[in-house]
Amino acid sequence: MKKNALAVAIMMSAFAITACQPKAEKKSEPVEQTASAVQDTTLKLQGETQKVPVILPECNGNRCPEFSIDRLQTNQVFVDQQIDQAILQNLERMLDIGKLKQDIRAEKDKQSAISEVATSASDVVTNVTPVQQMAIEIKPYITAFSGLDKELKTLGASSQITLSISPKILNAEGALVTVVLNTSSYMGGAHGSSSQTYYNFDLKTQKLVALNDLVQSGQKVQLEKLAYEAFKKWVTDSQLSTNLEEYEQVWKFKLSDNYYLGKNGLILQYGEYEIGPYVAGLPRLEIPYTQLNKVLKKAYLSENVNTDQQKAASTVMPNKDKSE
Repeated sequence: MKKNALAVAIMMSAFAITACQPKAEKKSEPVEQTASAVQDTTLKLQGETQKVPVILPECNGNRCPEFSIDRLQTNQVFVDQQIDQAILQNLERMLDIGKLKQDIRAEKDKQSAISEVATSASDVVTNVTPVQQMAIEIKPYITAFSGLDKELKTLGASSQITLSISPKILNAEGALVTVVLNTSSYMGGAHGSSSQTYYNFDLKTQKLVALNDLVQSGQKVQLEKLAYEAFKKWVTDSQLSTNLEEYEQVWKFKLSDNYYLGKNGLILQYGEYEIGPYVAGLPRLEIPYTQLNKVLKKAYLSENVNTDQQKAASTVMPNKDKSE
């Protein structure tokens, strides 16, 4: 009996000692992330607009000129470079007014000479950011713009001249990513002017994609027919004319190469006076994807194109209708 009691006591003591020992933590096995679990941002356009510094001559009052330039800074350098060049080309177009063209050329030559002297005078290479470089490149246009403002005021004009350019990411992913470049200006005439230009990029090939690149071989004529039908409907719906034949004697149809892939179809964008009078604004024709099955390449007929037609329209500044 005593032996049994002693055995039980020893067992109870051993159990108590074991229970008091700290438990070994269970090591968690490392979880391997699959390639699909890691978000790939190389095929997605991400970025924001940057305000380019602009210095205008000192001015007081409510008739001072306004000159505003934004540029795009994204994770795709080739996109930024394309849009920067587009901004400069638009400045050239918007300020192509008589003597201003000569003034811009002279100012460019002056800036180039200053840059060469500065480079040869210093062996130290300084890093210039893209927005700083853009600020340098738009100086000739600022000088010409300021000169126009001074000339108009000398002639007694009481209006305020303005110029604005701003890019915006419209479609950040998909078969094509899209950037829309909005411009708006008033240069002292009867009314202002605006434009919308779309730039469509393939991030895989890092190339700007033209409308012709979307069309299947031998289907360009069919695309033009579909666009013409959309044009006729637009003329009627806009109540621009009840006689299409007479309308086309002034405003002939043409296929625009300014496009983007909308939610429901291919959007063809036109500029002022291209296919209609000023009152028509910036005409936009839409061809539904259901009509384009045999016209566009399959890659561009996705039902999940993430873009919004109204998003682009809301970014355009309204024209200033003014008269002297």
